[in-house]
Amino acid sequence: MNIEEANTAANAAASELTPTESTEAEAAPRVPGRPDSPTFADLGVRPETVAALEAVGITHAFKIQEHALPIGLRGADIIGQAPTGTGKTLGFGLPLLQRTRSAEEGADGLPQALVVLPTRELGLQVARDLDIAGRTRGIRVLPVYGGVAYEPQTEALTRGVDIVVGTPGRLLDLAKSKQLRLDRVRALVIDEADRMLDLGFLDDIEKILSMLPDDRQTMLFSATMPDPIVTLARRFMRQPVTIHAQHDDLTGPSPLTRQVVYRAHPLNKVEVVARILQAEGRGLSMIFTRTKRAADKVSEELDFRGFAVAAVHGDLGQGARERALRAFRAGKIDVLVATDVAARGLDVTGVTHVINYDCPEDADTYTHRIGRTGRAGATGVAVTFVDWEDMPRWRLIDKSLDLDLPEPPETYHTSEHLYTDLDIPKEVKGTLPTADRTRAGLSAERLEDVEGKRGHRRGRRDDSSGTPAAAPSARDGEGTSAGSHRRRRRRMEPGSTATASAETSIVEAPRPTGEDEATKRPRRRRRRGGRGAAGAASTDSE
Repeated sequence: MNIEEANTAANAAASELTPTESTEAEAAPRVPGRPDSPTFADLGVRPETVAALEAVGITHAFKIQEHALPIGLRGADIIGQAPTGTGKTLGFGLPLLQRTRSAEEGADGLPQALVVLPTRELGLQVARDLDIAGRTRGIRVLPVYGGVAYEPQTEALTRGVDIVVGTPGRLLDLAKSKQLRLDRVRALVIDEADRMLDLGFLDDIEKILSMLPDDRQTMLFSATMPDPIVTLARRFMRQPVTIHAQHDDLTGPSPLTRQVVYRAHPLNKVEVVARILQAEGRGLSMIFTRTKRAADKVSEELDFRGFAVAAVHGDLGQGARERALRAFRAGKIDVLVATDVAARGLDVTGVTHVINYDCPEDADTYTHRIGRTGRAGATGVAVTFVDWEDMPRWRLIDKSLDLDLPEPPETYHTSEHLYTDLDIPKEVKGTLPTADRTRAGLSAERLEDVEGKRGHRRGRRDDSSGTPAAAPSARDGEGTSAGSHRRRRRRMEPGSTATASAETSIVEAPRPTGEDEATKRPRRRRRRGGRGAAGAASTDSE
């Protein structure tokens, strides 16, 4: 089975590698690396892979790739410590592809390489990059993750795959059910190891490692190296070589990302955001909130003000999440409001602004959030709002990262420095002018059924979130549009008909106490109480 058939099978089941996403990935402008750095051919990558990368404009290696490839290609274990956006996917992906045989080269269809990572979004991105790099050789790449039907993934495994990219929970489920064999894996990658530690996946990773052959190459990549990750590396790796890719003016996000911090009032944040989104030269933008409810609220407010926006968080079904991400990558929407579920693994070209609507919890969260912009040599702007009660937390972040911004200026949408700091025209208001509403919007992106087939009906609750995966509306993928939120909010306002009806429905009539029920004057309001307990129960169930 060639790579096109493999991708089609994966798409039919769980939307892992859709033709649209693959086309967008190829069509998206790629940063070709540092002109003075060695080419991938110079580093020993096989010609077929070099040709596949050149086809999408990737010719020269970034710093992490330049250091990791010579070590990885010879089969040694690697510990790579690198910030987000430095190109580490190809740093470990090309050695994987080098050690993997295709079906034409005699592969028997059992997985030869495994990539373990924390989130679905990161899994899709890594699988897409590996697919592109291995396309000329016909390498079959399958992403597996929870929240979608099992059958498409098991069917693809039965037909045969060469590289599996997955999240720990689904990998364990497939392995325990004997659908996924790991005894032929000769190369393993653990990506975003610190993030998996934060999410509590470390035990699952150890279980997966125990299922793999001892004779394998292991590559572990992480932005930070907490003690549990170091302990894991010592237990399961053989004399690993450690590589550090620090921020510099060509590869890292920090020096090229302009960081601005404001002390903002919660009731004024949306007004400030509406101005920032009208800054000169703004492209795609990401807004990070601390909670799912805040993400929905901010998205609804911005939608009401005319911006092409969508929310992404854990309560959305997988279909709606992928729909929003596809629309964002394609530019149909230009504002994505997300919780930290999307803070890692999202590699979208053209993100110019990141807004921390809520102060990050710690320095690592801050680093990963603002890493969505200023990636791989591009410039960007990161704006962080700090509430008054968040000042102690922010001072710790500031001191840890040596930002020299311990006292952010108090800022409102009327503050003069807001406009000068971020190149915002003085005449803009809190609503996007009609003439500037040129994006197609989320409604232009089709909602795909990721529930699978054979007994999985559209509208069944999603495995991962319990949210219905059908009934798309004009502005959202799961029948929870901004308009419906507003209508629901209006219906529940005090004094509205809906509120009065709801209050009436929960009022219980007093039950008779010893008085002869037959002598009571019939009253429509108290009919349920007059019938006794059985009658009341019957009425309640109607």
